Amino acid sequence: MKNKRRKQRLTLLVLRDAQQSVKQVHLSKPLMIAVPAAAILSISSLIVSMQIHSARTISQLEQQITLKSLESMKMEVTVTDKEEAIEQLNKAIIQLSSEAAQTKTQMKRVKELELELQQFIQKYGSPGEDTSSLSLDNGNIGGEYIAVHENEMLHLAEETKDDFEDIQNLIKTMESHIPQTLNQAEETQSKREATPTYWPTHSKRLTSSFGYRTDPFNGRSAYHAGIDIAGERGDPIFAAGSGTITTAERSGGARGNYIIVRHQNGLETWYMHLDSIDVNVGDQVEQGQQIGKMGNTGRSTGPHLHFQVVKNNQTVNPLPYLQ
Repeated sequence: MKNKRRKQRLTLLVLRDAQQSVKQVHLSKPLMIAVPAAAILSISSLIVSMQIHSARTISQLEQQITLKSLESMKMEVTVTDKEEAIEQLNKAIIQLSSEAAQTKTQMKRVKELELELQQFIQKYGSPGEDTSSLSLDNGNIGGEYIAVHENEMLHLAEETKDDFEDIQNLIKTMESHIPQTLNQAEETQSKREATPTYWPTHSKRLTSSFGYRTDPFNGRSAYHAGIDIAGERGDPIFAAGSGTITTAERSGGARGNYIIVRHQNGLETWYMHLDSIDVNVGDQVEQGQQIGKMGNTGRSTGPHLHFQVVKNNQTVNPLPYLQ
């Protein structure tokens, strides 16, 4: 039994140097197996741990590389976006500059038109009609491509800013002047329309003038207080000027059916021998408004309009008033 146990044990001889005795260490066989196994397991665990740590480190590095790559891509996109934004801004500045120059030209033209309007009012007493038109044709274009630089764009932006300041000053000037000019124009237009200058019929055929003439009924000399305009029965009769209807009478007397319109400055216009009357006493009529129809009523030899102008209760020649 003892011999069997001795066979399961191992003896280790430890030699330090030649003068010292040899030491014997007796180890059992299981222990000799367990110690290397434990060492191997420990080393294996260390290797596995190092591999796990390495894998984590590599994963973190890969993540960092990916983030750096994404940041790089973002920077490239940002740079591209900025370049596009700068290009769009350059285009906007060029467009704005063009519009500012065009607007400035238009504002100057409007100011010139205002001056022309004032001169026209002073000269003729009525506002004229402006037939001018201002436009920028964006049709067929071309030319050599010449790139612009930042300094040029900044200079262009400064010029555009100055142009808009000039436009604002022009607008302020116009805001103070145009209402006054419009008031003058409205007053002048009212005066012009109140003056009997509008021809009262479509027909321009005069059959009797103002002044002395031979009476068509008895052949004697007589004074004719107006002018006679021949036409067709039912032709429209227009107010020669704006004013108030003071008389709208349907009469069988010498005047027949007739209308009297009172204007400014002591003027009146009379319309006689009408077929019908389209207005009533007290109505306000505008220049050129239809007030009746041509007829042959009263002391008349045929369809016509007897038109006369009365100034301060005195008949005057209508022709100098009519255009």
